[in-house]
Amino acid sequence: MDHQPKFFENLSGTGKAIGVLTSGGDAQGMNAAVRAVVRMGIYVKAKVYFVYEGYQGMVDGGDNIVEVSWESVSSILQVGGTVIGSARCKSFRTHEGRLQAAYNLVQRGITNLCVIGGDGSLTGANLFREEWSGLLEELAHNGKIDTEAVKKYAYLNIVGMVGSIDNDFCGTDMTIGTDSALHRIIEVVDAIMTTAQSHQRTFVLEVMGRHCGYLALVSALACGADWVFIPEYPPEEGWEDMMCVKLSENRARKKRLNIIIVAEGAIDCHNKPITSEKVKDLVVQRLGFDTRVTILGHVQRGGTPSAFDRILASRMGVEAVLALLEATPATPACVVSLSGNQAVRLPLMECVQMTQEVQKAMDEGRFLEAVRLRGKSFENNLNTYKLLAHKKPDAELPKTNFNVAVLNVGAPAAGMNAAVRAAVRVGITEGHKMFAVIDGFEGFAKGKIKEISWGDVGGWTGQGGSILGTKRTLPAKYLEKIAEQMRTNSINALMVIGGFEAYESCLQLQEARSHFEEFSVPICVLPATISNNVPGTDFSIGADTALNAIVETCDRIKQSASGTKRRVFIIETMGGYCGYLANMGALAAGADAAYIFEEQFDIRELQANVEHLTEKMKTSIQRGLVLRNENCNENYTTDFIYQLYSEEGKGVFDCRKNVLGHMQQGGAPSPFDRNFGTKISAKAMQWISKKLKETYRKEPGKVFANTEDSVCLLGMRRRNLVFQPVAELKSETDFVHRIPKEQWWLKLRPLMKILAKYKTSYDVSDSGQLEHVAMLPKEAVPAPI
Repeated sequence: MDHQPKFFENLSGTGKAIGVLTSGGDAQGMNAAVRAVVRMGIYVKAKVYFVYEGYQGMVDGGDNIVEVSWESVSSILQVGGTVIGSARCKSFRTHEGRLQAAYNLVQRGITNLCVIGGDGSLTGANLFREEWSGLLEELAHNGKIDTEAVKKYAYLNIVGMVGSIDNDFCGTDMTIGTDSALHRIIEVVDAIMTTAQSHQRTFVLEVMGRHCGYLALVSALACGADWVFIPEYPPEEGWEDMMCVKLSENRARKKRLNIIIVAEGAIDCHNKPITSEKVKDLVVQRLGFDTRVTILGHVQRGGTPSAFDRILASRMGVEAVLALLEATPATPACVVSLSGNQAVRLPLMECVQMTQEVQKAMDEGRFLEAVRLRGKSFENNLNTYKLLAHKKPDAELPKTNFNVAVLNVGAPAAGMNAAVRAAVRVGITEGHKMFAVIDGFEGFAKGKIKEISWGDVGGWTGQGGSILGTKRTLPAKYLEKIAEQMRTNSINALMVIGGFEAYESCLQLQEARSHFEEFSVPICVLPATISNNVPGTDFSIGADTALNAIVETCDRIKQSASGTKRRVFIIETMGGYCGYLANMGALAAGADAAYIFEEQFDIRELQANVEHLTEKMKTSIQRGLVLRNENCNENYTTDFIYQLYSEEGKGVFDCRKNVLGHMQQGGAPSPFDRNFGTKISAKAMQWISKKLKETYRKEPGKVFANTEDSVCLLGMRRRNLVFQPVAELKSETDFVHRIPKEQWWLKLRPLMKILAKYKTSYDVSDSGQLEHVAMLPKEAVPAPI
C-alpha cells in the first residue's frame, strides 16, 4: 500500500458512551462480537454499557442498562447464543416505547449504539436514529430532560453487525453465525450418512431458512446431496419425475444412500410450499425407497461458535467501535460486514432495501432476479451445485479428446478430496477424460495413473486426508520419468492440489519446459495446506479445519482449569514457519499471547507477557492461554517458555503445556474447506478448459502452452479469486522459510493483543471508508463460478 498507515491512537473515546445490544434471533458468535465491542470500547477509553434483552431492555431501562468492565466479557468467546439476552419487542415499535428508550439512554449519556441482529433489528435502530432529535425535544417539552441535555446529546450514532444464521442479509458475504450453523448441519449429515449407508436409506433433511436458501444450498454443496430445494430457485415443472429418475439412477450405480436437503421456505414455481413430508411421500410412493425425514430445527442455532465466526465477530466488533468513533452527525447508520476477506462499512438502509428487494422478487416470481440480488457468493454456490450434482447423459456431453490429470502433493489437508471431486466432475462435464495420479509426483513417475469417472468420486466431499494419496517429493528428481508418463497417457493439462510443495513443483515443471516439451501444457495449482503458507492466496484449503481443531482443543483445555487454582497453558501449534494457525487460533480462542516467527520476540517480551499474566490473575480471571508456533524461535522452545512461565509465575499461577501435533491435520473437513475446495477447483477446471482451447495447435494436433501465464496458482486475494502465474509469485516468496514475504493476517495481530489488554498500535488504513452496496447491472451475465 502506498498510503501512510493510519493508526487509531488518535481516535479517542473519552467522554463517549457506547451501548451494545443483541436483538432478534440469536446466532453463534454474537458473544464474540459483544466481547470485542466492550474491550475495544474500554481500550479507547469510552464507557461501555450492556443493554440486556435487546430493545425490550432499552425500553424498560433500570438494571437492563449496565456499565461493564473488561472482566465482564471474560470466558464468553466460546459460548453460543448471546449472554446479554435477546427478545422480540413490541413496545419499541410504538412511539411511546422509543421515547422511553431515548430517555433511558440519555440518562446514561449513551449516544452510540452497536446493534447486533438481523435486518428487522437494524431497521428499527435506523428509525430510532432518525427520530432521535425529535424524541429529545419531546422529552424536554415534557420536562423529563433539560435543554442542555438536548444540545449535549443531539445526535445518535448507530453501527450494525448482522447476526443471523440464515445469511440472508444483502451486502455481506457471511453473517455472524452462518458458518457455525453449517457446522451443525454438516455434523448431522455426516452422522446420518453412516446409518443411511447401512440400511440403503433415503434421508430428507429440513434446514432453517424461511426466506433464504443459503444454508440448504451450501450444505448440499458440502455433502454432495442428490437434490436441494431452496426458495430462491424453485425446481421447474415436472421436477417430481426428474428427481425420482435421478434417485433411481444413483441407486442403480450402487450408491447406497440418497440425501435430499429442503430449506424450510422451499417453494415450487407456483409459489406453493415444498415440505420435507411432501418430498418423503413422493419418494416412497414413486420409488418405494425406505425414506426418513430429519428436521434439524434449533440445533442449527446452538452449540459453540466456529473459529471462523469468532474471528469474523471479533473483527467486526473492533471495526464497529472504530466506525462509532469516526461517526459524525452526517454519517448514515452503517453496517460493518465482510466482502471476500475484507472488512467493509456499508450504509445500513441500502443493505436493508436490497434485502427486501430479494423477497419482493421472490413474491413476484422473478426468481433469476432474486438469485442475482442475493449477491455473487450465493450465485456462485448455486452454479457450482448445478454443475456438480447432476451428470448429463453421455450423449449430451461434449468430446474434447483432452486428457487432464489431477494429483495431490505435500502433506494431507482436509478438503483436498472435495477439490478432486469437483475437478473430476467439472472436467467430465467439459468433455475431458480425467485421470487420477496416486501418491503425488512419486506415484506419477512410477506410472500410478488411472482414468477416474463421475461415480468414482461420489461421497468424497466429507472425507478427510487425501484419498488419492500424497507425497512431499518434488518432481525435479523424476522429470524424465514423469515426462514419459505424460507422453504415454497423452496428458494435456495438470491440476496440482497441495501446499508449498505443490507451488514449488509447478515452478520446477515450468523451468523444465526447455528440456521436456511434455510440460508445455496448462498447469494449475490449488493451495491446500493447514499451514496457509502458500504465496498468492489469503486462504488455503485445510487451514479452516485445522483452526477449528486448535480452537476446540483450546476450549477444552481452558475448561479443564475451571474450578482449579490459577493456571496458564502453553500450547504448541503446527504451521512450519508460518504463524497463521498460532495467531488466528489465539484470536479465536481468546489467548493472552501468540509467539510466531514473523514477529521476532526476545526475553524482555517474554518477561512482559509473564508480568501481564500475573496482573491478570489478580482479577477474577483465573486462567491464561499462550500459543506458540512450532518454529517461532529455535532457542525459545515450548519447553523453555513453559519453564520460564513456571518459574516466574511461582506463587501466582502454575503451568501446563500441550503439543497439539497431527490432530491438526486430521478430521472431517469443515464446511468452509469443503465449499472453498469445491468452488476453487471448479473454477480452476474451467480455466484449464479455456487454456486447452487457446493452446491447441491443429498442426501437429497437440496442446502447446509455454507462456508464463499457462502455469497459474488460483488464490483468494482480498475480495476476489485470481489466477496468478507462479513465476510472478517467486518475488513474493521467502523460499528458505517457505512463507510469503507479506501476509495479510499480520494486520490482525494487534487485534488479538488489544482483546488481551495489551497496549499496541493498530493500522486502520483499510477501514473507515463507507462504500455502497454493489449491484450488478440488469444485463450483466453472472459469472459461471
